[in-house]
Amino acid sequence: MSQAAQIRDVFDAIADPTRRRLIHLLSDVDELPLHEITMHFPMGRTAVSKHLTILKKASLVHDRRVGRETRYKLNASPLKAVEDWVAFYSKYWNNNMMRLGRLLEEDAE
Repeated sequence: MSQAAQIRDVFDAIADPTRRRLIHLLSDVDELPLHEITMHFPMGRTAVSKHLTILKKASLVHDRRVGRETRYKLNASPLKAVEDWVAFYSKYWNNNMMRLGRLLEEDAE
């Protein structure tokens, strides 16, 4: 998979609120089996598994078989692309906030 496709997949993967909740859930533990993950969502095992597959294709989770169960673990390194994207635009937000602060100070005077 090309780097551009992987970055697109990361952004696509985190666009869904369920997948963001999955990432958050997996960030708090070393790894979890599918049946424990499913307990945290109001959907069936198959639906949760489909979301995990999308995260896996974006390299955001790794899975491994332990006996009859599949365990999932977060791989946060692809989120660096999101961090870089947000960091690039934060300079605009910071500038706007500084301008807003100056305007509020001028109004107060």
